[in-house]
Amino acid sequence: MPSDMPKSIKSCWIITDGSAGMENQCVGLAEAMEVPFLVKRIKTAKPWKWLPPQLWLAPLRFLKKDGDLATPPWPDLVISCGRQAIPICIAVRKASQNQTFTVHIQTPNIHPSSFDLVVVPEHDKLRGQNVVVSMGSLTRITAEKLHAEKQKFDADLRDVHSPVVTVLVGGPNRCYDVTPETMDKLCQQLTALHKNSNCEFLVTTSRRTGPENTEKLKQALQTLPHKMWSGDGENPYFAYLEKADAVIATSDSVNMICEAATAGKPVLIFPLPGGNRKFNFFHRSMQQQGFCRPLSDDLTIWTPPALSETVRIAKIVQDIWRTDQK
Repeated sequence: MPSDMPKSIKSCWIITDGSAGMENQCVGLAEAMEVPFLVKRIKTAKPWKWLPPQLWLAPLRFLKKDGDLATPPWPDLVISCGRQAIPICIAVRKASQNQTFTVHIQTPNIHPSSFDLVVVPEHDKLRGQNVVVSMGSLTRITAEKLHAEKQKFDADLRDVHSPVVTVLVGGPNRCYDVTPETMDKLCQQLTALHKNSNCEFLVTTSRRTGPENTEKLKQALQTLPHKMWSGDGENPYFAYLEKADAVIATSDSVNMICEAATAGKPVLIFPLPGGNRKFNFFHRSMQQQGFCRPLSDDLTIWTPPALSETVRIAKIVQDIWRTDQK
């Protein structure tokens, strides 16, 4: 191999606190880069977990043993996401004498120069020389993955007929609320949608949806043609996305909306009470670019543009890695 060619990435750690939304973004980037990776779900000790990353004296020493540890040999690449992962990622970079290339996803509460690269969504304000901006969040969605998952659930989905509307229901978070009245409104719109289009529903809930809201949804769906997954058995999420002619997503989750858009589906947004500047910017941008529209009582199906941010970001990371290694 010529001496000016960069070495390949032979090892990668994904460091998060185990939150699915964070971990999936990291895994999606690693998969798009086609690098072998090891997921490290860390647990940090008190009082360090409450402190800003710059105040951690020896981050690698304060990982709890009931989570994953960070010990040498150090990997070629670290992809991290989430507040708890920040000091660990920085510490690995330092311990490896800057031989480990570090990528942090989402805006860190520390200067971006602490990492080799920072990937932030467009609706965040952070910009800088080593900051890459993505349209929404990164995902694990690929045509191959969707097809494979759909095949696994073919028998269960064989009797589901078009038009198929997949409904992704989130739940309360720091910016949005989900009340029984909100769920009543969603159920009323699903009923109207079926009446006006004869559509069938594939419904998934999240842990944040809560038992009361989930039960209310189950009761409303009894009179509608549907299948519903709420945590029991294998998760058909990807199969539901592949089967959909359109997707309804609650407004609380950037990840769900970006996953549906990356799957190439028209996305109808069901608004929840709340929101903030970042969410409002995200929703406005996604609608302006043709990925999403507001949910109404009439089923709207259109051909949205392609959203392939994870592949685009993966190429940027690889190009910077190659330049850095020469």
